[in-house]
Amino acid sequence: MPRRTYEGDAKHVEHAEDLEEMVSDKRAGWRANAAKGRRRQRRYKKRLTKELLRGGYADPDDAL
Repeated sequence: MPRRTYEGDAKHVEHAEDLEEMVSDKRAGWRANAAKGRRRQRRYKKRLTKELLRGGYADPDDAL
C-alpha cells in the first residue's frame, strides 16, 4: 500500500498541481463509496494547506 499523506509532506509542495498529485486517494479500493473518498481527500488537502501557511514554506520572493 502506498504511503499516507502527512503534514510534513508540505515541504515538497511547490505548485498547486503538486498538492493534487500528493493527495491522491491511496485507498480507493477500500472506500464504501466515492463520496467518502472525496471527503477524505478534502481533509488531507486542508491539512497540507494549513501546514503550508503555518510552516512558512512559501517562497519569500512571492511576497507582496
